[in-house]
Amino acid sequence: MHLNRAFTTLSLCLLGAMSTSFSVTAFAQQKEGAAISKRVLTLEMAKSIVAAAHDEARKNGWPGGIAVVDDGGWLIAAERMDNAATAIGPSVAMEKARTAALFKRPSADLENAVNNGRPAAITAGLVMMEGGVPIVIDGQIVGAIGVSADTKVHDSQIARAGLAALKP
Repeated sequence: MHLNRAFTTLSLCLLGAMSTSFSVTAFAQQKEGAAISKRVLTLEMAKSIVAAAHDEARKNGWPGGIAVVDDGGWLIAAERMDNAATAIGPSVAMEKARTAALFKRPSADLENAVNNGRPAAITAGLVMMEGGVPIVIDGQIVGAIGVSADTKVHDSQIARAGLAALKP
């Protein structure tokens, strides 16, 4: 019981110290006149990405799951196409997207690390399967798309087609 109380007290002290340092940092940046801006992925943008990916998958006969997440890995939009190869596709697609968003690079990079002799990458707690690609706007990663439909090459092709929806 005492150990839990001590841990809780220590946690609260650390959180208090962290929030103080964050507010000081924000105040210092504000005082210097430096504004921080962050791009965000809107629902409409996510829907456009899913629709473009869906069209690519349908055109090639590769129905599956498609998911778009924000930069924190949280789901914005997803779908499971009719006649998808597996019912779990949307869940796998979401985890591929989450991996790409949090890792800030394609999920294939983790798969390649494991396949090329870096088995410790498995401990990252992310999905190490190709098909997740970051979404970048003005140099900022704002989210990611994940696809689980067919082969890993096809999944990446579908994801890239979805990204093309953002180009002017």
